Amino acid sequence: MASVERRKNNKGITFRAKVRVKGFPSQSATFSNIADAKQWGKRTEADIIEGIYFKSRKAHKRLLSEAIDRYKKHVLPTKPRSAYAQGIQLDWWRKKMGRYSLAEVTPSVIVDYRDKLAEEITVRRETRSAATINRYMAALGHVFTIAFKEWEWVNENPFSKIRRRKEPRGRVRFLSDEERVRLLAECKKSKNPYLYVVVVLALSTGARSMEIKGLRWSNVDFNRSVIVLDETKNQNRRVLPLVGHALELMRQYKSQTAHINCELVFPGRNFKQPMDLRTPFNNALKKAGIKDFRFHDLRHSCASYLAMNGASITEISEVLGHKTLQMVKRYTHLSESHTAKVISSMNEKIFGCSEVSANC
Repeated sequence: MASVERRKNNKGITFRAKVRVKGFPSQSATFSNIADAKQWGKRTEADIIEGIYFKSRKAHKRLLSEAIDRYKKHVLPTKPRSAYAQGIQLDWWRKKMGRYSLAEVTPSVIVDYRDKLAEEITVRRETRSAATINRYMAALGHVFTIAFKEWEWVNENPFSKIRRRKEPRGRVRFLSDEERVRLLAECKKSKNPYLYVVVVLALSTGARSMEIKGLRWSNVDFNRSVIVLDETKNQNRRVLPLVGHALELMRQYKSQTAHINCELVFPGRNFKQPMDLRTPFNNALKKAGIKDFRFHDLRHSCASYLAMNGASITEISEVLGHKTLQMVKRYTHLSESHTAKVISSMNEKIFGCSEVSANC
């Protein structure tokens, strides 16, 4: 229970409030007037009972750097596919705000540093996009989610009060027929032995960059002519048909690299990590005269070719491995002619002809 004690000293009269709740250590504070002492006692007693007070004390004692370190040690290892990128993001927050106690990391403080993150020039000599900033925010936000729900280091997650930055609508940049011919020709000329095979694989299957780079021979089934992806971005198992030119290339590539004792299909120099194809790919783009194009746009190219060749939105979604159709709707305008043909065919089957008349 809460009580107030009147005390007299050299500085005058003060009022010391005490709170004792069974099962918890006693708490006390001194005030210059009795009203403040009583109010503090009532509020503190209620907070102790609800468990809020001690969480607040923890938030004042724990630094953000401690929370990030604990998260990187115990949580990040359970997220192997995103651990590397999120580790870099969390290191940024730790460097900038690690000295703050968790109680000091308020929404306004986070927003201040978010704005600094947006203005900072990266090693690529450019500012970060809204999407990248949102990912940085999500990384630290999850640290607070764990600190709140599991560690009980904070009373709430301050990120719950912060709005995400609006991201531009996903772009659809795909290779024209002329660009595709020029790019493939330059990939063939590349000194990198993997580049041409990788680009053909990306264009023909719509696989993501990390899926191709992490590909193992155990994922490639030549008997069934498929690639089986056990680990994908959406955590779903996905089967990619391996047909035509891509299939023949993979067979040739397999026979040429049979002497290499490595499970990775496209290994780096140490045969333990995948090869980084960014530099040879960018060089091929430059020589082919192709601008404003990224490796991920090969996936968009595959989807766009599917749409223009009559694939439905659902079929494209299955090939790309999207959980929802929302991401695939960006290709709708490319399949409008196919949609019109489907509706025309349906009307003809229902009404027996394409025009409504008395004879139909």
